[in-house]
Amino acid sequence: MNSNLLNTPIDYLKGLGASRSELIKKELKIFDYKDLANFFPKRYLDKSKYYKIKDLPKFSCDVQIIGEISNITEIGIGRKKRLVAYFYDGEDEIELIWFKSIKWLKKSLNLNTKYIIFGKLSFFANKVSIPHPELELFKTENLKLRAKLQPIYPSTETLIKKGVSNKVISNLVKILLFDIKIKFKETLPDYLINELKLLDKNSAIYNVHFPENNELLSESIRRLKFEELLFLQLQLLKKNIYRKDKIKGYNFNIVGNNFNKFYDEVLSFELTNAQKKVLKEIRNDLGSKAQMNRLLQGDVGSGKTIIAFMTILIALDNGYQACLMAPTEILSVQHYEGFLLMSKLLNINTVLLTGSTKASIKKDIYKSLESGEIDIIIGTHSLIQDKVKFKNLGLAIVDEQHKFGVAQRSKLWAKSVIPPHILIMTATPIPRTLAMSAYGDLDISLIDELPPGRREITTVHRYDKNRLSVFRFIKDQINEGRQVYVVYPLIEESKNMDFKDLMDGYESLSREFEQPKYQISIVHGKMKAQDKEFEMKRFENKETQILIATTVIEVGVNIPNASVMVIESSERFGLSQLHQLRGRVGRGIHKSYCILMSGNKLSNESRLRIKTMTETNNGFIIAEKDLEIRGPGDIMGTQQSGVITLKIADLMSDQEILTYARKCAKKILEEDKDLLDNKNKTLLNTYNHIAQNNDLWSYIG
Repeated sequence: MNSNLLNTPIDYLKGLGASRSELIKKELKIFDYKDLANFFPKRYLDKSKYYKIKDLPKFSCDVQIIGEISNITEIGIGRKKRLVAYFYDGEDEIELIWFKSIKWLKKSLNLNTKYIIFGKLSFFANKVSIPHPELELFKTENLKLRAKLQPIYPSTETLIKKGVSNKVISNLVKILLFDIKIKFKETLPDYLINELKLLDKNSAIYNVHFPENNELLSESIRRLKFEELLFLQLQLLKKNIYRKDKIKGYNFNIVGNNFNKFYDEVLSFELTNAQKKVLKEIRNDLGSKAQMNRLLQGDVGSGKTIIAFMTILIALDNGYQACLMAPTEILSVQHYEGFLLMSKLLNINTVLLTGSTKASIKKDIYKSLESGEIDIIIGTHSLIQDKVKFKNLGLAIVDEQHKFGVAQRSKLWAKSVIPPHILIMTATPIPRTLAMSAYGDLDISLIDELPPGRREITTVHRYDKNRLSVFRFIKDQINEGRQVYVVYPLIEESKNMDFKDLMDGYESLSREFEQPKYQISIVHGKMKAQDKEFEMKRFENKETQILIATTVIEVGVNIPNASVMVIESSERFGLSQLHQLRGRVGRGIHKSYCILMSGNKLSNESRLRIKTMTETNNGFIIAEKDLEIRGPGDIMGTQQSGVITLKIADLMSDQEILTYARKCAKKILEEDKDLLDNKNKTLLNTYNHIAQNNDLWSYIG
């Protein structure tokens, strides 16, 4: 079959008018035969069973009945008008009801003609009926086809309103597969198909749309999911191999005075085994003569910052500069203050560059950075400005990198003749399956162990009606010398949302916690940087006991004396954000608490998020649950992370297939990294096509 046929616009399909064609293009992004063949059903209906009316279930479910229409009548007037047909199966009768397209239906329905009806049972006032059923003329030859599983395709409200039903889409696919008889080019090599006992491509596509039986459906889905995930992993792993082969990095083969002095004389605690393991992985990268591109994952408080500093010391020992870019001024100041203390002990020149750095200081920084006098620079987006030039940037560290765009990150990489070594840090735990796809081209290190002394945070859920008891608890904690965060999701009142905003919260807390006994700080995104810093300093210096804030404190705030985190309207936050906020407490020696406040009315999703938070402190369990609830695109942001839109596989439910696909991809590339072996010819052709078109599913024909 000529592959050009697959590029035929859907307008040429028999029975598809111009208006429906345009609607399908707009709503479903189906433009040609190829798109239609790869528009997979979301579920299937088993239409092999037929009911007698007397045996119908006593609950709402899909049923199928054979019978005749004995009478048709219109009931009601105006908007309340409905069409009622009495359907008789030879023994009993049931009402079929339509509220739309009444005139057209009345003309098209035939009395005393045998039909097969399919629809959902409805129970109202002790009466059973079937609203808007599917009707099909009874034909003996069609019974065999109906015995098969019926595909249900994704749809939209607009399509349903305009009469483009599931049946319409299903018929278009039938025409494509059974009338035009499209054939599909194999994308996997014979040895892989035989070894894994996979269906061939042609059988898989036909059976995923119109399965002969459950077993073939299951095999078709398995084949197509594996194929999609295999090529995704091949792309990511080949990218990693290419970078290591082609992009040479600075060879940091010296572990010298800075590193050794810090480790032997300055470091006041023992690194955890997880930290030691990660440091070893980083040292191997830095001495491999290839550019390091490593993602360092670690839950809140796991000790990523100390690893980042020790990595910087290796760069300095080899005669190079290092930079650390953070997404917010608060976080960059936090890193700077932590680094400065250690840098002074080692006589290392460390500076801070942010948007609020004075112009005269900026000028000096630019000059000193280019001359090589500055060893370490920490900052925000300011680091990617054209004025920022390094003498010899050897290492770039990015914290919470998903908060930066691709273009911003690449500007930082371009500030060195040879691309600098890259270390990306995140305290947002990324589920294993998502990491394999979103960051599958990076090497991944994981600090999965908290340092000794970090205490587990007790998390509880309280409704607004419990507010007075929460206030009493806060007062008890303050009387013991502790401090408290209170976080709100909004800065100003929103007419559309019925939850408390920060300013309203500030007023009510000021009434409950009166001066001079209690002092309150307030921090939010609309404040000037110096005002924010002033308020944060007051809290840090224990001049205030309560810090009211928006999510600007989500990352980078380290107040060991703060023992309580109150999150207002917690139902409005995502799981990952709740976990990050909770991580602001439990950083000292004191027992810490997180109180999730909410209104009384909670959606099932909000209830699930809050329940997850109260049950576990493990960021990776929380991340898995977050992926399950929200999906990969929402979590990482598709544009930022490069998570592709999968057509049939699912990163959450197909973890087993994904893991196996990555294992297969690794084995294939270890044996034949350029796919030049004759047995991998099909793989190479498919791979090249994907690389060219960025679409696996365009490769059929």
